[in-house]
Amino acid sequence: MDWLINLFTTTDSVAHIVVLYAIVIAVGVLFGKIKVGGISLGVTFVLFAGIAAGHIGFTASPNVLSFLQEFGLILFVFMIGLQVGPGFFESFKRGGITLNTLSTTIILLNILVMFACYYIFFDTSNNMNLPMMVGTLYGAVTNTPGLGAANEALASVFGNGEVPQIANGYACAYPLGVLGIIGATIAIRYFCKIKLDNEETALDEEENENGAVKPHFLNLEVTNSYLEGKTIRQVHEFLNRDFVCSRLLHDGHVTIPTGNTLFHIGDRLFIVCAENDAEAIIAFIGPKVEVDWKKQDEPMVSKRIVVTRPSINGKTLGQMHFSSGFGVNVTRITRHGMDLFASSNLSLQVGDRIMVVGPEGAVNRVASVMGNSVKRLNAPNIATIFIGILVGIIFGSIPIACPGIPVPIKLGLAGGPLIIAILIGRFGHKVHLVTYTTTSANMMLREIGLVLFLASVGIKAGAGFMETIVQGDGLKYVYTGFLITIIPILIVGTIARIKYKFNYFTIMGMVAGTYTDPPALAYANSVCTKDAPAVGYSTVYPLSMFLRIFTAQIIVLFFCGA
Repeated sequence: MDWLINLFTTTDSVAHIVVLYAIVIAVGVLFGKIKVGGISLGVTFVLFAGIAAGHIGFTASPNVLSFLQEFGLILFVFMIGLQVGPGFFESFKRGGITLNTLSTTIILLNILVMFACYYIFFDTSNNMNLPMMVGTLYGAVTNTPGLGAANEALASVFGNGEVPQIANGYACAYPLGVLGIIGATIAIRYFCKIKLDNEETALDEEENENGAVKPHFLNLEVTNSYLEGKTIRQVHEFLNRDFVCSRLLHDGHVTIPTGNTLFHIGDRLFIVCAENDAEAIIAFIGPKVEVDWKKQDEPMVSKRIVVTRPSINGKTLGQMHFSSGFGVNVTRITRHGMDLFASSNLSLQVGDRIMVVGPEGAVNRVASVMGNSVKRLNAPNIATIFIGILVGIIFGSIPIACPGIPVPIKLGLAGGPLIIAILIGRFGHKVHLVTYTTTSANMMLREIGLVLFLASVGIKAGAGFMETIVQGDGLKYVYTGFLITIIPILIVGTIARIKYKFNYFTIMGMVAGTYTDPPALAYANSVCTKDAPAVGYSTVYPLSMFLRIFTAQIIVLFFCGA
């Protein structure tokens, strides 16, 4: 039985390290699925499993723990960056500026409340209390990447000295953080006397008023005498509205029109346009009619084609010359589950699904040019991921000297890869980097990175956890963390409702996104049948994640290093 004992006690052996992480991660994930009052801690419970292992002496060498912690953090934040990158800059459009401003205000208030609690409740002469409050802050806002960024910054500040195990503060504040986010949003509902049924009705009315860029389909008859003998290109220029004419019925024959196709009175058209432009297009061309598009000279097909050829990445629809070069029309594009209108300046990305209409042979030629190989999408682009990580680490290692700070500011192993991943996710196609990764592959790599990080942090912190709770300031971390959680939500959520008149479900999504908290989003989705919570969440999530990580390092370098 010595071999079995050695497996659990020989901390330097590879087998022991693998067994340690396997047990901690498996136990943490399984227990994290247990729901209390409909709420679970999810994968974050791995941290508590690691603390328990560390407390009983089930651990590994510090070098191994540090490596796996940092590597897990890098992998986690980089995959987050790739995911949010495509929507990061677009999140500031169409009302997103106000939501992101409110979200940023919550983040700043979280920090201010943390400092207020620090000066009111703690001994400021003890230089370990402020770092522990930073850990409490990130437990209160349920943001694990921020905890990782703060940990890394503390290591640079304390050098070879004893680095505070701020995961203890994080662990104390996290459970009530999850409950506090949901509880505070419920409190806003009662403070502002909000009725959920009225909010649902308001969302229905808003959907009817705003067409966005979803594709809209029209069967029209040309009745405007001005259009007689005019080409589709001339009509485009005069009307100044973007639309695609995918089929034209003239004298009983159906054809696929090009930019040079002439309009004639009585022609019947199948038009695809942005919903907001539909009324103007109908008024200019002619009324809606019923058309039987089965009366065709040759078989016409509509087919979804997947862009899988890397050489297509980044090219606009206009550059592809689908109409003039292939004799087909592209009517819409599906990206990340969302239908987009096929405007000529829209850039194609690997993973896009384009709807192509035309003769069967021409459509098949387009499919061969686009790739249309779903199997190719199943393999993640590992080269892009590790090129991005390499550039991110170099970028995060650049020292920036600031007066009054003992060490140069660096974006570090969290901030550097995050920023580079966001930029690659948004602009990678311009330098021919294929950034497409299936949702399942992205989630798998993220979760692996996250559980490695949480397990390592927990195992490290486990040795002194009970001492912190029983003899130290554990109870203070709990109630100060709760204050950090709820006060900013109550203030900003009320302002968002009373001053800016945001829908309550949008506010719930905004709060969940600001705290990067999936349980809060799940609760919002459970009480709303629309996608308003998800829209609010995704609008503020990219900037919030960036600010959580960036401010973690700024707080540590500016205040803990003084």
